[in-house]
Amino acid sequence: METAARPTSPGWLIGPALVGAAVALALGVYGHVHDPTGSSILGNGLFFSGTLNMKAWLATAVVLLACLQVFTASWMYGKLPFASEPGWLPTVHKVSGTLAFLISLPVVYHCLWALGFQDTSTRVLIHSLAGCFFYGAFVAKMLWLRAPALPGAVLPVVGGSVFTALVVIWLTSSLWFFDNIGFPAF
Repeated sequence: METAARPTSPGWLIGPALVGAAVALALGVYGHVHDPTGSSILGNGLFFSGTLNMKAWLATAVVLLACLQVFTASWMYGKLPFASEPGWLPTVHKVSGTLAFLISLPVVYHCLWALGFQDTSTRVLIHSLAGCFFYGAFVAKMLWLRAPALPGAVLPVVGGSVFTALVVIWLTSSLWFFDNIGFPAF
């Protein structure tokens, strides 16, 4: 006999939100007070022709993996008109999310270390704010995944927020780069 899921305590709702807010704030403060180096220890962009080229393409890969995340999550939650969930779907969801996170690390590292939090234009300010929000929301989402029981809307809302922030980051960086520097610009 199944027992009913017990409701989540307020701590499971508020705690991850506070931790996520602290991460976003810490990234923003660090990026603002840190003296940007203007250069990267990543060299000239790994196997790309430049660091900005590398960032634009890695961010594009992250957005594509995030689209796969949205697709697989929608399928797992029964929001797509497909047959029942195949056994491999959760693994694809977890692996694509892990890859997206890992691929994003060189990009955010360069942003924080070499460029810092900037507000030189509206586009750059939105990019900086969205980047801080993204990692804060991502941390909160990962913590909420461990909650014993959550209200049904929490994960879709926070997952949608993470995805939206990522798209804003991509629009204000990679798309800008491809439009202004050139595509494919490897």
